[in-house]
Amino acid sequence: MHASSLKNTNMEHSELLEKLKPIVANYAHNKEAIDEITEQTDFINDLKINSANLVDVVLDIEEEFGIEIDNLSMEKMLTVNAAIQIIEEKLKEKNDR
Repeated sequence: MHASSLKNTNMEHSELLEKLKPIVANYAHNKEAIDEITEQTDFINDLKINSANLVDVVLDIEEEFGIEIDNLSMEKMLTVNAAIQIIEEKLKEKNDR
């Protein structure tokens, strides 16, 4: 990710969702659900991502957005909406430093 795209402290939800899709698609066992992904999509129940792969999703998100996600946040990251909120929070923290 280019540093210039981080100057926008408030990335749009739709933009974050588009960046999340290919990340979660790598681990989703329900490929059809990727096409229908919304903020309400549940990683485990809807996309059939197992808990081991959820860790991989988090690692890929950290790499994509240049952020660090702590264990408490990781435990909350069960839906697309939760992931977007955590990414926004971590980006804001990063930009406030």
